[in-house]
Amino acid sequence: MLVLSKNQPFQLFELIQAAHYPANLFLKHLVVLADFGGEPIKQLGGSFKDIFPIGKDGQHYFDFIWQEKSYRYEFKALPVKGLNNKKLSIDGNGLTVEKTLDDLTRDMIALLLFASTSDYAEQAGLGACEIGIMLGDEDVLIKFVKQRYIMVSRITGGASANRLGQLAQSEIVNFLLGDLGDAYKIIRNSSITLQGYDKKGGMPFDLVVEKDNNKVGIEVSFQVTTNSTIERKAGQAADRQQLMHNNGYQIAYVLDGAGNFQRSSAISTLCSHSDCTVAYTLAEFKVLADWIKSVL
Repeated sequence: MLVLSKNQPFQLFELIQAAHYPANLFLKHLVVLADFGGEPIKQLGGSFKDIFPIGKDGQHYFDFIWQEKSYRYEFKALPVKGLNNKKLSIDGNGLTVEKTLDDLTRDMIALLLFASTSDYAEQAGLGACEIGIMLGDEDVLIKFVKQRYIMVSRITGGASANRLGQLAQSEIVNFLLGDLGDAYKIIRNSSITLQGYDKKGGMPFDLVVEKDNNKVGIEVSFQVTTNSTIERKAGQAADRQQLMHNNGYQIAYVLDGAGNFQRSSAISTLCSHSDCTVAYTLAEFKVLADWIKSVL
């Protein structure tokens, strides 16, 4: 959606609503990209009234520059008492529930996108909130996002790998549902029963896509730090692919995060024993969807 937002700075709000994209999940991505986590958010909430001026209509606002033009954003909900990740629904529990775009989320998105060019950026510690400057420049934006997600962010560093994986799954499922259509069945945290695989319940996968009794198993790995999970998956990769092929099925991997890329040997092994390997971007999700169509 960042790539699609080119016409005017607030077009992004329309795109979020039109796509029915979880607004709290989008905000979480911006928080990571701007490296503006829980503590800065609390500090912003506590000093908000002292930082941002009040307009004639009684609303706080900030002015910013986008594509050499001046714009004004008037806050709809801020300031609020006790601003934090939980109130924004971007903590661990909050992210498990998809939220539509409300005024508070809209305010925070505007700040994280454009505040770096405002007169209050330094005072509010918003100098890194510069993503909005890149809207309309697809190449620069894509490069920036990729670089940010390869870094081990202080914000996501403490989050569990499992939680990040679940969030990654949600985005992939939403994309595949829209691209593949009703003819395909997508099941999260499922399994495939295979001849030659003796563990009860079948071979587990993060996602299973089915059509006309044919199946694809998909593993999603978003690792911000290195751990034994990566090595374990690499060690199992050859046997898993062979069993899937013996039963007439295919296997795919979605791989991203600094933790994965730091284990180059393990990543190479996974790629060697995968029928389709993609990274965690919308363009790569499309590659995955087109491959699924071709094999199912």
